[in-house]
Amino acid sequence: MTGERRPVAIVGLGKIALDQHVPVLSDSADFRLAATVDPNAAGIAGVEHFAALDEMLDARPDIRALSFCTPPQGRFDLARRALEAGRQVLLEKSPGASVAEVRALADLARDRGLVIFATWHSRFAHAVAEARHWLKDRKITGAEIIWKEDVRYWHPGQKWIWRAGGLGVFDPGINALSVLTEILPEPAFVAASELHFPESCETPIAARVQMRSVGGAAIGVELDWRHAGTPVWDVRVETDAGTLVLSDGGARLAIDGAVRSEGPDAEYAGVYARFAELLATGGQDMDDRPLMHVADAFLLGRRVVTAPFSD
Repeated sequence: MTGERRPVAIVGLGKIALDQHVPVLSDSADFRLAATVDPNAAGIAGVEHFAALDEMLDARPDIRALSFCTPPQGRFDLARRALEAGRQVLLEKSPGASVAEVRALADLARDRGLVIFATWHSRFAHAVAEARHWLKDRKITGAEIIWKEDVRYWHPGQKWIWRAGGLGVFDPGINALSVLTEILPEPAFVAASELHFPESCETPIAARVQMRSVGGAAIGVELDWRHAGTPVWDVRVETDAGTLVLSDGGARLAIDGAVRSEGPDAEYAGVYARFAELLATGGQDMDDRPLMHVADAFLLGRRVVTAPFSD
């Protein structure tokens, strides 16, 4: 489709779709927003809107690429129907409500020769690739993640995040884990965790996770949605050649306190550039390690009940 913008449909017209996907698609050289699907939204002016996915699949056979921005609970059946209809699929993080769901979708796409892309937008932050390159030949001696923000500011009225499958504080925390799994030169695993559940919620509002690399380096993870003021989105990695810090969610890189790289937020532009690349090559990109780590944190987690939370 050289010289032509590929039509794409957004399924799920919530906050992340409106804040990120729609603006990026409006500026994209590769894609144009051709339709939206959401039973609870009115749509976007000038863009065809459908209340149900099956209606869109039947009415618009020309739209071969779909971006799923629905909550992870219930997304499997929608994405499965799209793949069975021969469409190419992008999955907003988290790509599913469980690791098994994600792997089943990956298998279905592979069997049918279709593109499927589990997006981890934080991996496309400005300095993440440079951090990975700097770490690749170094010995990791320790690491720390601090990911704190105010849930009322960043996720207002999003009741699905507090329901089982919605991940709670791991909804942003999985961004940190996606960065960690991208930049570390060796695998890591969860060793223990402590999850803080408000009395009124099915998912945690804060968590402490102890991880370890296969080489023995301790990795501490602290997540908190009760943080007031400026958010903290930092990943610190200690090595035999100095300390690397990614801050602002991966936008800034410093080595031993000296800033090496800093840039603007272009994460979702990177997501769609990668999707265009996969569509051109016919590949799949379905790394489920960040979700696996979240699942293991729940599996190994010690539950602590805290004060009720209301938005």
